[in-house]
Amino acid sequence: MPIPLFNSIASWLLKKRYHQIELFLKYPEEVQREVLQQLLEFADETQFGLQYGFETLSTYERFARNVPLVTYEEFEPLIERSRKGEQNVFWPTEIRWFAKSSGTTNARSKFIPVSSEALEDCHFKSGKDLLCLYLNNNPDSQLFTGKSLRLGGSKELYEDNGTFFGDLSAILIDNMPLWAEFSSTPSNKVSLMSEWETKLAAIIQESIAENVTSLAGVPSWMLVLLNKMLETTGKNHLFEIWENLEVYFHGGVSFNPYRDQYRSILPRDQFRYYEIYNASEGFFAIQDQNGSSDLLLMLDYGIFYEFIPMDTFGTPQQRVLPLWEVECGVNYALVITTNAGLWRYQIGDTVRFTSTNPYRIRITGRTKHHINVFGEELIIENTEEALRRVCAEFKCSVAEYTVAPIFMEGKEKGAHEWLIEFRDEPESLEQFGQALDKELQRLNSDYDAKRYKNITLNPLQLRQARPNLFYDWLKSKDKLGGQHKIPRLSNNREYLEDLLELARAVNVG
Repeated sequence: MPIPLFNSIASWLLKKRYHQIELFLKYPEEVQREVLQQLLEFADETQFGLQYGFETLSTYERFARNVPLVTYEEFEPLIERSRKGEQNVFWPTEIRWFAKSSGTTNARSKFIPVSSEALEDCHFKSGKDLLCLYLNNNPDSQLFTGKSLRLGGSKELYEDNGTFFGDLSAILIDNMPLWAEFSSTPSNKVSLMSEWETKLAAIIQESIAENVTSLAGVPSWMLVLLNKMLETTGKNHLFEIWENLEVYFHGGVSFNPYRDQYRSILPRDQFRYYEIYNASEGFFAIQDQNGSSDLLLMLDYGIFYEFIPMDTFGTPQQRVLPLWEVECGVNYALVITTNAGLWRYQIGDTVRFTSTNPYRIRITGRTKHHINVFGEELIIENTEEALRRVCAEFKCSVAEYTVAPIFMEGKEKGAHEWLIEFRDEPESLEQFGQALDKELQRLNSDYDAKRYKNITLNPLQLRQARPNLFYDWLKSKDKLGGQHKIPRLSNNREYLEDLLELARAVNVG
């Protein structure tokens, strides 16, 4: 099909979908209640549905009273039965795919069920909606006159008892609709290569001569690819390679630490950045405005949302709220019920609403990735904003970082220890650390209270990592590319000590 014809057909279909989006914008509570009832009715004959009497749960309030909240560990026995081929455990249709979510450490992998309904009505639908919202905001876009350069995970799809497991991106590519494959580069074969460094070279070879109009992938790994592309071609910026490049669709990790680095290789004011919020468990939110990083919560993907205020999380006073009871400015742990059979599942992410008409959010971190050893409740949103401000002040940039507590010993007070790998170093590391500590106090009143006159916490300690330390750490764990991320914050020193040990080993060597 000639690309201009494809462009016009796709644009028409996507604009038609926008009218459906307007429906849940107008009636969010009604749409979410309907989603829940559809899920309960569809799964009432499953073993899980029979156990909890789904056929009697005619309202959200009954559902919340009768069905317990679960973590992955609590739901894992049911998932394992499904992985072994047992049907109708928690979802009525056959589940053949499980997205393997392995994280960044040697912790046990999670296997997240992916049903055919989740593929069609959530993951693939969201891809179309992303384009729909983008085109609605940018009617002069030439997106479909070229291709999207995508950067996904590896092909490691394994069969076990008639079911398959692997990276979510591999599952999506394996089931990808024709329209998406037609408009993407590199080829499926290259996209699913498992060896990261070989894959980079192959992507560059296949994509360099294409008319690439958009980029899609995780910011950290996409930056590695794009810098390698510039190094290979000897070009100064990406528009010298792809002159029609107009947008980067990104998600997976916060974009803030990488923003200035992208601007340096994409030096056009009119170039756009669009954020998405997805995970192995589903696709949740999409940036729906030019120039704003607020994400529109998508309410008709077969996912029912609930929220736990973080100030009650894990306490006897813990509260769980439906969407229509949330407030702006509160940090919430996300709970989902999905069309892949996850029921009141705590995904581990935290979000904050910036608007309730329509419902827009920002991702603030992870329920486990924060530091609260001393009551300071430091979250990723705090650290990334502090870094952004201080880097601007000192005219430097950060490549990667991680933070861990220094525990109180004897009469010694606690502190936070930062390990930062700079792309562009500040003139004074000491002054940078002092400014960072002050900025964190401005951003987080709990941290400020604990730092007051050094009563509980001493000033943060800052270490500078050698170049590529974080990359080498992930490589040592066979976790390059794809969904693998650097853990930013932790309540223990496991990640930090591991990184410092690697740094010492290399120095000795």
